[in-house]
Amino acid sequence: MIRQTLAHNIIALYDNGNGWAKSKIAKSLGISKGTINKYVNFNHRDLVKYYENRQRAKKIDEHYQKIQILLHDDPKISAKDVREHLLSEEGKLDFSIRTVSRYVEKERASQDLYGNMVIKNELWLRRVTQGNVKLAELLEDLSGELSHSEIETLYNCVLNRPLRYRNRAISILGFYKGIKEDTLASYLCLSSKFCARILERYKSRGISSVVSDEKNVCRKKDNEKYKKALFKVIHSPPSTYGINRTSWKMDDIHRIMVEDGNPISRGNIRKILREAGYSFKKARKVLTSNDPEYKEKLNTIKGILFNLKQNEKFFSIDEYGPFSVKIQGGKALAPPGFYKNVPQYQKSKGSLIITAALELSTNQVTHFYSDKKNTDEMIKLLNRLLVDYDDEEIIYFSWDAASWHASKKLYKTVEDINSIEYRAVHSCPKVVLAPLPTCAQFLNVIESVFSGMARAIIHNSNYETVTDCKNAIDTYFYDRNIRFTENPKKAGNKIWGQERVAPVFDESNNCKDPTYR
Repeated sequence: MIRQTLAHNIIALYDNGNGWAKSKIAKSLGISKGTINKYVNFNHRDLVKYYENRQRAKKIDEHYQKIQILLHDDPKISAKDVREHLLSEEGKLDFSIRTVSRYVEKERASQDLYGNMVIKNELWLRRVTQGNVKLAELLEDLSGELSHSEIETLYNCVLNRPLRYRNRAISILGFYKGIKEDTLASYLCLSSKFCARILERYKSRGISSVVSDEKNVCRKKDNEKYKKALFKVIHSPPSTYGINRTSWKMDDIHRIMVEDGNPISRGNIRKILREAGYSFKKARKVLTSNDPEYKEKLNTIKGILFNLKQNEKFFSIDEYGPFSVKIQGGKALAPPGFYKNVPQYQKSKGSLIITAALELSTNQVTHFYSDKKNTDEMIKLLNRLLVDYDDEEIIYFSWDAASWHASKKLYKTVEDINSIEYRAVHSCPKVVLAPLPTCAQFLNVIESVFSGMARAIIHNSNYETVTDCKNAIDTYFYDRNIRFTENPKKAGNKIWGQERVAPVFDESNNCKDPTYR
C-alpha cells in the first residue's frame, strides 16, 4: 500500500514531463532514478490496474460473503467469533485468527461499520453526560444488566457528583451498554486500565465502592480488636508467655500478637501505644502485673462477672488519698495573659482519705472518710455494704493486693460472716472475695471513678475547710449515683464524664490514670 501511494506521488509530481525533473523528484522523495523511471510512464488509472493484477488471491477471500453477512448483522462481532462461525460451517480453515482479524478490520474500515459504531457510542455517552438520556430510557436499556437501584444511583452520580465519580459511573453504564473499553477511555480521555479497574471494583465490592471513596477496611491501628489484643498482652507479665524477661520489648510483643492470631506490624503497635500515652522511656506508664497467677485470678473475676445473677453484686474496693486540702493545680480556662501560680510551700488545712466501693452492675458508689488505711476500715466498709445490700444473696469483694486488704483479721471476719449461725441471725448475704492480681491497679474499676472525681472536684480547688471539700465530694458521688439510677448508661456532659476511661472491668482497660492525683 505504501509503495502504491509512492507511485501515485511520482506520477503527480512528474505530470507527463510538465512537472518536476526526475532528479528533483528522486532527491525530494529519497528514492533512486530507476524507481522514478519505472513509474513515470504510468497514469493513475493504469497504476491502479497494475497493482490489482499483482495482488494474489487469498484463501479467506472465499468466505467474503459470509463475513460480510456476519459484519452486517453485528458490526461489533470479534474476529474470534467470526473464525468460530466459519469453523463450525467448514470444519477446517487454512488461515489463522490473525488473518481473520486483519481481514475483518479492513472490511470494517472500507464500509465504515466500526467508525459508525464508535460515533454512535460516543454520541450516546455524550447524551448521558449532558442529561439528555432520561432515567426511564436507561432503565429500559440496562435493566437486564443492572438493578433499577444501581442504574438510578449511577444516573444521579453522573448528573450531580464531581468529575471523578462521574467518570466511574459513565464507565459502568457504558460497559453494560456494550461499549468497548477503548471507546470509553477515548471519550473520557483516560486509560483503558482505569475503565477495567472501575469495572472490577464494581463486580467485587458493589456499587457503593464506585460512587464513594469510603474504605471498607479499617486500619489496624484504629481497629478495636487489635487494640484490645495488644493491651491484653502488655498488661500480662512476659513470663506468662514463657519469656524470660521482666519487661516487654517490641520484638516480643510483635511475636506474641502474631502467634495469637493478630498479625500487626511493629509500626502499628508503636502507634497504638503512643496514642494511649505509653512509652518505653517511662516504664512507670506501662502498667504490668508481676503476679505468677495473673491468668488464673483474671479468669476467676471474668467468670464471676459473666455469670453474675440478679441477686448478686460485685464491688470494686479501694481508697483515695491521703491528700491535703490546699490550693491544687490543674488545667482550667483562663483569660489571655493570666497564669495561675500554686505555692510550693503552703500550710495544709487538713487531709482526707476516701474509702469507697463501686458496684459494677448498677454503677453505685458507697463511700466514707477514714483516718487511716488499715484492715479496720475495710471491715467497716464490709459491714456497711452488708446492711445496704442485705437483700442480696451474694456480694463479691474485689481489691488490689495491699497488705490490709489481705490480712488475717479480714479473712477471719469474712469467715465469721459466712458462717451459718451469723447469717441466720443477721440475714445478710454471703461474702466472696475475688482479689485482683498483684500490681494490677489498672484492673481496679473504681480507679476510673476516682480519676473523674479528682479532675472535677480536687484539681484547681482551694477549699476553705476540710468540711467544704467533703461536701463537694459527697455531692459529686450523690449526683453520680442518682444519674446512674435513672440511666444505667454513661451520663453525657455531667461532671463524671471527666472519667478518662469507662468504668468497665476489662483486661485491656487501664482504669488507673497515672496523672489524676
